Amino acid sequence: MKVLIVEDETVACDNLINMLTDINPSIEIAGNTESISQTVRWLQTCAAPDLILMDIRLSDGSAFAIFDHIQVETPIIFTTAYDEYAIEAFKVNSIDYLLKPIKAEELKASLVKFGKWQRADVLQYLSQLSRLTPASVYKRRILIPVKDQLLPVCLKDVACFYTTNKETSVYLKDGSRYSYSATLEQIASSLNPSDFIRANKQFILARDSVKKITVWFDSRLLVSLDVETPERIYISKNTASRFKAWLTS
Repeated sequence: MKVLIVEDETVACDNLINMLTDINPSIEIAGNTESISQTVRWLQTCAAPDLILMDIRLSDGSAFAIFDHIQVETPIIFTTAYDEYAIEAFKVNSIDYLLKPIKAEELKASLVKFGKWQRADVLQYLSQLSRLTPASVYKRRILIPVKDQLLPVCLKDVACFYTTNKETSVYLKDGSRYSYSATLEQIASSLNPSDFIRANKQFILARDSVKKITVWFDSRLLVSLDVETPERIYISKNTASRFKAWLTS
């Protein structure tokens, strides 16, 4: 069985490959794509795999946008770190999904289920994909608690979100900073991935606030924003290409 992995996080992709190999050493990894555009090009130019493992949120937007560019004729097992997508609809329509962090036994169960499918099951599955594409709804504002008040803030005024082990903060383009009671994972799930990106464990960056990029000695990127940040923002070597593609897309 040939499997295409659509995943923009290197560690997550490597984990999937290791789990697939452990479950069935005969599984062949046909490829790994990291974005909508790269996945569309791969499917247009390469032989169709038997199965696709697809992260819903990619570096350049929702993976469902792939279906706007190309007719996908391969069954897909979706993976996601967030539960805001229509998971109940996925269950009802027998479309498998895996919620991150993915467990080996869950992946194995999905593969066993897929192995029992007949051609009629595959055709029915593919006919349902377009109906299950969720409308992307992202926040335009956030409410920041300030003493006994809630301060409405437009996301276009946000330069970055920053977290430490103790708290999360939002930095605005006017230089002000506020505490914000949410994790970066929770924040990222509500942001438009065209406008914001998870740069590393500490930062979510706004595209419009990126001022300068310096190529560091070990192939990392040092990113400077149009506001002062509490620490330097480094983009890892593995994430650098995705970050550059996001910034220029």
